[in-house]
Amino acid sequence: MALFIPTYFAPIAQYAAILKTDNVTFEVEDNFQKQTYRNRCYIYGANGKLSLNIPVKHTAIQGRKKTKDTLVENDFPWQSQHFKSLQTAYRASPFFEFFEDDLSSIFNKKYKYLLDVNIDAHLFVADALQISQSFVKTLSYEIETNNDFRDLAIAKKGIEIQMNPYVQMFDDKHGFISNLSILDLLFMEGGNTTTVLEAIKLNF
Repeated sequence: MALFIPTYFAPIAQYAAILKTDNVTFEVEDNFQKQTYRNRCYIYGANGKLSLNIPVKHTAIQGRKKTKDTLVENDFPWQSQHFKSLQTAYRASPFFEFFEDDLSSIFNKKYKYLLDVNIDAHLFVADALQISQSFVKTLSYEIETNNDFRDLAIAKKGIEIQMNPYVQMFDDKHGFISNLSILDLLFMEGGNTTTVLEAIKLNF
């Protein structure tokens, strides 16, 4: 069992790991944590690394809540803002237009739970990469497993990733930025994305 946290348009490292496993299990019984890729992704904007954050609702009585029970805060127009940010950053990229219509469905759909956003994001990417869309969800929190990739969801974990640079939209201004959202790689490399992912080495 290869264990992953379902994240929002996961970083490249997560899909490099997913591509190398046959059995994806999503941990859904964990406690929601801030400062993770559960509700954020990073893209390459005109000014460099840009964070897209999904606002989540906080209960009146603050306490632990499971990721699967985390509610999206829809009073804030995050979907339209995120999609506009993607269009602004990538409209001139080689493959954005190819994926734009399918991608827009996620930003036009109303979501109650964060988990549903992340599952739809994963299904979009799996289809784009033409990899298996099958996965299972945990029924209880997994203490440990042999193939534990949950740390890939921690934004500030500092996972080392060795990958060959690819052309990015604004690398002439800010240089190559590693391990952005899988969307960055997908929009720039299209059908060559899996080849780039297969060459990546992860160091935990």
